[in-house]
Amino acid sequence: MTVTNERRVLVHSDKLALAGSVAARFITKTVDILDDLGEAHVVLTGGSVGIAVLEAINASSARDSVDWSKVSFWWGDERWLPRNDSERNELQARAALLDHIAVPAENVHPFAASDDGITLEDAALAYAAELVEAAPSGAAFPRFDITFLGVGADGHIASLFPHLSGIRETELSVVAVTNSPKPPPERLSLTRPALNSSDRVWLVLAGADKASALGLALAGASRDEVPVAGIKGRRRTVFFVDGAAAAEVPSNLIAPSY
Repeated sequence: MTVTNERRVLVHSDKLALAGSVAARFITKTVDILDDLGEAHVVLTGGSVGIAVLEAINASSARDSVDWSKVSFWWGDERWLPRNDSERNELQARAALLDHIAVPAENVHPFAASDDGITLEDAALAYAAELVEAAPSGAAFPRFDITFLGVGADGHIASLFPHLSGIRETELSVVAVTNSPKPPPERLSLTRPALNSSDRVWLVLAGADKASALGLALAGASRDEVPVAGIKGRRRTVFFVDGAAAAEVPSNLIAPSY
């Protein structure tokens, strides 16, 4: 039986084991979702661990057990850079997985790019409209089944940073970010309400530099101080971490096995 709003921490020996484990779990869960619902909506993240997970999915012998024609892909955030810039999350995800599976082009929903001929603000509005178009009647977003997120050393998720207005947004589904403390300063990001609408939020992080943020988030820090503290999936929230990132996690939250 699924426990509503359950938060668990699953610890792995290293980044390679972490990526492989998340990939295997993703394939199994996506097959189950497709059996139950007939389609799936997945939100992708960037970052070295997020991309390593996509590479591990692509390398898995079980990869094609998923009917990719029924899976739609979205992004939690994107850097406001030209379409073919190697720093774009979209480009990295395509190289790691999307270009290797039989997913229809119309099922892949990247953010606009800086050379698409529109402003950053219009790009945010356009993505919000795309979310509505794929959503059930009257809803602002599709039914997200799995949302992947990385976590920064400062606790940021997507492009929602500590003490900036994005993490406090409660009405919009997408925001234009103009003052990111990480380059580039201009970005697009889903908001906390959009991220938290997901049935399952899977946060994937590795490294000792993430330990403090993770420990603070799980100990009850405010979302303004540590944005990841404000993230919780509708059904389940799972932190997939390596041992270094888990150093400050309360022991009662660490799952012994799964």
